[in-house]
Amino acid sequence: MRLIDESGKQLGIVDTREALKIAQDKGLDLVLVSPTAKPPVARILDYGKWRYEQQQQEKERRKKQKKQEIKAIKFRVKVSEHDYQTKLKHVRRFLEDGHKVKVTIMFRGREMAHPELGKKILDRVAEDLKEIATVEMPPQLAGRDMNMVLAPIAKK
Repeated sequence: MRLIDESGKQLGIVDTREALKIAQDKGLDLVLVSPTAKPPVARILDYGKWRYEQQQQEKERRKKQKKQEIKAIKFRVKVSEHDYQTKLKHVRRFLEDGHKVKVTIMFRGREMAHPELGKKILDRVAEDLKEIATVEMPPQLAGRDMNMVLAPIAKK
């Protein structure tokens, strides 16, 4: 097998038993890096330390990764102006935090006979937030609810 020491220097092609002996003499581990290569490549290193560094790098990558949740907010057809403005503020905050927002209009009883009222509210929400959000999924009726999904506009 081709052997690489802890500093990254190639030691050439060495017998497996001899490579193991070299690693043990240095108090390190022999790790098979590329078993499919001809000849296979092995590296002498402290496996515990290397594994720890890999975990730390993965942790950093996860930390930098932006998680995007879908937040939900529910309106009623007969929503008062103050309640509408309060809920609109919540939607705005969610969008500014980088989350998608699912806006739902709930219909009860005879309200189902007038889905255009729910669509009017959803269109108003989309219009009020057009500077910070785009409509990802237009208003759709699903059972007794009408849903719309808003996505934040990517910042330049």
